[in-house]
Amino acid sequence: MRHGRRGVACVLLSFALLLDWIGAAAAHTGGTTGFARITVEGETVRYSLTLDLEAVSKVQNGLPGADHDALAGIVARHIEVSADGSPCAALPGTVQPAQPGRPIVVVVIHYACAGPVGVLTLRDRLSAVFGRDHHTLANIEGPKGTEQFLLDPDRSEVRVAINDQSAGASDANPEGAFGFFRLGIEHILTGFDHLLFLLALVLRGGRIGSLLGIVTAFTVAHSVTLALSVLGVVRPPSWLIEPLIAASIAYVACENIFLKHTPSRRWLVSLLFGLVHGFGFAGALLELELPRDGLFSSLLLFNLGVETGQAMIIVLLLPALVLLSRFEWERRAVTVISSVILVAAVGLVVDRAFVQ
Repeated sequence: MRHGRRGVACVLLSFALLLDWIGAAAAHTGGTTGFARITVEGETVRYSLTLDLEAVSKVQNGLPGADHDALAGIVARHIEVSADGSPCAALPGTVQPAQPGRPIVVVVIHYACAGPVGVLTLRDRLSAVFGRDHHTLANIEGPKGTEQFLLDPDRSEVRVAINDQSAGASDANPEGAFGFFRLGIEHILTGFDHLLFLLALVLRGGRIGSLLGIVTAFTVAHSVTLALSVLGVVRPPSWLIEPLIAASIAYVACENIFLKHTPSRRWLVSLLFGLVHGFGFAGALLELELPRDGLFSSLLLFNLGVETGQAMIIVLLLPALVLLSRFEWERRAVTVISSVILVAAVGLVVDRAFVQ
């Protein structure tokens, strides 16, 4: 009996911690990401920074009214560009404000250098503006090609050789290519709607083989629609996708509550709703307006990051699910947890369909 009580306490604590984590994700959706495209042409460096509205909102109180042009000055003061050791002068920048259906802001600044750029040094201090959880994915383009870097408070400066005469001057960049991988992990771990859906799916997933089938179906489905959306083949509007994602959580929670036996074809539910969630995952990349060059590798790494984050969740859940299946009150526990998920999902549907 004592071991049984310990098991009960362990299971309840595991799910309580997970629900608390999901609740924290709802309150804090993770760090912000900017995408910088740096183009070098002779003596001029063009710096174009794409930001989502969440990042811009962090400095909105510091802007005079609705004057987004002030944002260009803020960015220019925190982006330092040097050519061969000599600072380049930032010219007055411009801001392309957000438009309906395009929830991003683009800041463009030109830097004038004293001569043709041989070695470009870029120092990014944007974390002082957008917070320490902000990072920038930077594509630096020159005559030799494109290099990608991940810039954050721990790595705020890079050097890149622009011409052949400076070939040995570039910094090593082991993390740059994996910036999208990291973004994918953060997107799933801080996406409380995706976490709720995943938890609802596996609560009554049955045996290990059934759980693997559910997760595999979800992975295949969202990978397909993620690729289709980012590549521009199909792009449903977010006002449709976001309520559908919330409705998918509510549906699975209702299955958990009202169906007497574990759904035999839950993998099919996972597959169908995974298609919808894939469009949701695509939002993180679409907001960055990535260039076509290197888009496939960026998409692949982002998706691998999503899968890694998803695997981390399953690994954490599996011991509690196995332990839960050993108790007679498993059905009641699933009903209680699913009821909590259902209430949260209905709230999301109302918020996304009628409030936002």
